[in-house]
Amino acid sequence: MACAASVVSIVGMSDTLIAPTDTVELPDHVDDVPVEPAGKPPRTGLLRFARMSGSSIAGRSAAPWVTDFLNAAYYRRPAGEREVDDIRLAFAILTTYWYRKPKRRRLRATDVAAFHRAFAYARFGKGESPFGTLDRGQLMAGATRLLGDDFADGYADPARRGWGIVFESPEDKAAYDPGCRLALARLGAQTPECAPLDEQVWHTYPPVEMPSADAVIAALTAPETWPDYASAIGRFTPLREGGLLGQTFEIEVAAGTDAGWPIFTRGYVTITNLVTPDDPVALTAWFEALEEGLARYGENEPRAVPEGATPLVGFDLTTHRGHFMGNGHNRLILYTQDDRAFVRAAGTWDPMPWHIGGAYKVAGRDAQHAFWGQDNLVAKSLLHQLALRLAE
Repeated sequence: MACAASVVSIVGMSDTLIAPTDTVELPDHVDDVPVEPAGKPPRTGLLRFARMSGSSIAGRSAAPWVTDFLNAAYYRRPAGEREVDDIRLAFAILTTYWYRKPKRRRLRATDVAAFHRAFAYARFGKGESPFGTLDRGQLMAGATRLLGDDFADGYADPARRGWGIVFESPEDKAAYDPGCRLALARLGAQTPECAPLDEQVWHTYPPVEMPSADAVIAALTAPETWPDYASAIGRFTPLREGGLLGQTFEIEVAAGTDAGWPIFTRGYVTITNLVTPDDPVALTAWFEALEEGLARYGENEPRAVPEGATPLVGFDLTTHRGHFMGNGHNRLILYTQDDRAFVRAAGTWDPMPWHIGGAYKVAGRDAQHAFWGQDNLVAKSLLHQLALRLAE
């Protein structure tokens, strides 16, 4: 589930990315392009690979204004004047607006009118924030105009916030059916790695310390809270009811954020295995298999759980067809060492097909590594954001 980003994202990118000789008429949303059989490269190159770009709740015609809004809320603001929760707030505004639309259809070009009425004066009038941007107060004020007077209270209330949405009441949250977003995702088949073991890529990312193991378990076993831990470059949104095992997530990730030109894409993963101390035999076997694989097939990879540490929880996240990293699965593991709790990711992947490997090499590698905590880039790391949230 390592995070990369496609250079062919429809969000913030123009139609010139499609080769001039390609005369295919583009659909309103790239998900409307028929899917090729699993294992085959896209027949029309960039167009077919682009079908997993952006977000499932935003149609192709909404891409320019959605990107413009996110830029104003975070990516184009001075680095010293923004917080990661600003981008979480911006996504919550978009997602809540989508959820309250009739029939919950994808965002379209016509939806820009409502956002213009709510946010344009603050962006382009004489305000305290740089021209064309939105500071935290302006975001909240615009959300109030767009979504109602109690939006700010709802955003601050865990009883009304979940799945990246601010609900009108706790009862509305309890009645939420995440299948409305799953229907837009048009989920493909699962695509675990299938290449010979010695050809697969095995990789671990640095561990990130957490406030406590109990806090991590409570957070991760409530999938509806995962959008609360989104980083500046990526988020997980659950698409099914229930807990972890069998849960499917839509992953939205971005590259190019340092330059203020974010490139968005998405993928899907399902939790296909979960081991805990409730079944010590399964827990031991799962971690032993992971350590054996890293030792045998990884290139100078460290142990997932250091010697002397105690593994507590592990789970597999298996890709679905069209994932931006191709076939494979990632793992999240929780362990304790010297009374301290740590979470880290460890992935196993098939060699990337040409249409994925090129995009990853150009735009995705740095974003992927930062997302899982490498180089200690706190704003970009989901695991660091989880740790900060749990420490509040």
